[in-house]
Amino acid sequence: MSEQQIPQRNNEGFLEDAWTWTPEVAQAIAAEDSIDLSENHWEIIEFLRDFYKEHEVSPPSNRLFVKAVKEAFGEEKGNSIYLMQLFPGTPAKTACRIAGLPRPTNCL
Repeated sequence: MSEQQIPQRNNEGFLEDAWTWTPEVAQAIAAEDSIDLSENHWEIIEFLRDFYKEHEVSPPSNRLFVKAVKEAFGEEKGNSIYLMQLFPGTPAKTACRIAGLPRPTNCL
């Protein structure tokens, strides 16, 4: 997918409209961060998309993102080390960007 095919994004790389997201867009955005999406990535991405559909917001902070993942998938996946391995940097911010969601409000 070329840069022109990715829907409009803001200066931080977040989609302007979460509903323009597709799995192909996710792969293109992840590739910019040298992330090759695995089943584990998709599990979290789909969780975030569902969270957004239900609450109409991204998890507001990394701490709450980890907590929500822990509640959904258990201790093994709901911890910051696991999520940092999947989504380097600030996991909530990186994962939300790839999932096509707005920037979490409390993430630096």
